[in-house]
Amino acid sequence: MSINKVVVIGTSVGGMNALQRLLGRLPPDFPAAVLVVMHIGSHYSVLPMILKRGVGMPLRHAEDNESVQPGTVLIAPPDHHMLVEDGLIRLSHGAKENFARPAIDPLFRCAAVYYRENAIGVILTGVLDDGTIGLQAVKAYGGVALVQDPDEADEPEMPRSALQYVPVDDCMPLDGLAQRLIELTAPENTAQRPEPMAAAEWDRTEVQSHFALRQRTDIDILGRIATPAGIACPECHGGLWQVNGVSPLQFRCHTGHSYTEQTLFNGQESAIEEAMWAALRALHEKQMLLKRLAASAKQTGREHAAEEHEASARALANYAETLRSILTGRQRK
Repeated sequence: MSINKVVVIGTSVGGMNALQRLLGRLPPDFPAAVLVVMHIGSHYSVLPMILKRGVGMPLRHAEDNESVQPGTVLIAPPDHHMLVEDGLIRLSHGAKENFARPAIDPLFRCAAVYYRENAIGVILTGVLDDGTIGLQAVKAYGGVALVQDPDEADEPEMPRSALQYVPVDDCMPLDGLAQRLIELTAPENTAQRPEPMAAAEWDRTEVQSHFALRQRTDIDILGRIATPAGIACPECHGGLWQVNGVSPLQFRCHTGHSYTEQTLFNGQESAIEEAMWAALRALHEKQMLLKRLAASAKQTGREHAAEEHEASARALANYAETLRSILTGRQRK
């Protein structure tokens, strides 16, 4: 039985405008399903309502267990990863990837495995590098990898990351991407695809784990595809494992959280800043307590104790000012 083509699109910052332009240029009888992930987090989303005004195809949030149908645009709903399995949508509240749910990589990996050469992956505007690993999987299983021209993108980081790490088939502005999608999905398009790359074992294992374990990555699986990294997961604080043989570097914990190197670095930066602000708050609170202790000591005639408390409070004030200077200096960079 023949398998219809599927187009998977990933975007984040600036994605609404990009999707409006790209989807609006596809015909109402577009012969492939279009699955879209945009980083919207857990917030209520009216993205389908906004996009469908200029799109000829039916467009809505995806529903669990529905069929993937040609000529329909399905958008990942808030706070759920959108996966595909045997022609069906699977919505998962599994662990965040790259601090995002929905995330782009889970959809792309699944589309790569289940649609193989019939998958077309598209990376649009966005920050950091979610989607790069997934687009690698699309390419590795024989699919087509397309990227928006970074010079046109509102946020060029995601397209640039994809271009750096994936041998993409085309990189072009949105108008060109729309025309390319029409050409690639045309019934008469019988262009011979190059032999697929050797699909990495970690792709197969990770996709299978999404369904068997709903994004809980078993320690035994991690032991086959990754090496302990000696770094704590920023979200659950378990141990991270570095996935073998992939670039950019990828890290996973056994609960399912996943990070590329850039996302992990940014997450650690945020964790450090939060810890430093917490330390500053603790210094201020201890300084306030010492001042009260000094006042209490004076009232009871314990002058020596009062002087010690006041000296400690002054020292803490100096520490706090140094820490504040470091924090504000970091923010100016």
